[in-house]
Amino acid sequence: MNFTLPLLMTLLPAAVIAQSQSGATSGMTNPPVPKTTEVLVIETPKQGVTFQQIIAVMPDEVRATAQLYLDGKIRQWYSRGDGRGVVFIIDATSEDEAKAIVESLPLSKQQLLDHQYVALGPFMPLRMLIGPAAQR
Repeated sequence: MNFTLPLLMTLLPAAVIAQSQSGATSGMTNPPVPKTTEVLVIETPKQGVTFQQIIAVMPDEVRATAQLYLDGKIRQWYSRGDGRGVVFIIDATSEDEAKAIVESLPLSKQQLLDHQYVALGPFMPLRMLIGPAAQR
């Protein structure tokens, strides 16, 4: 059996930490930042917003969300496991672009939700598999 990939995935986080710690002493300023390819958006109801306020807007919210999905703006959408909101993966190259998309939705327009935005990009430690030339 080939254990190389599972072993590599186990050791990769430690290698990243070691590389970042050694980078501080070798003159390396910061690890490479990935190009943003998607943005993770976590939505939760604002404090004081009632279930009835949310439900009243849901038919319009679902239609608008489905349209954004069909337009290729929303790649994935999930209900949070704790039942306290939703999570989107937005096709955007910046948090500002994702905010513009999310703020077009009815619940956002009515300022019923809080939003958390996290830029996502390629898993940069994979560059270690390719070699030094790829670590730019």
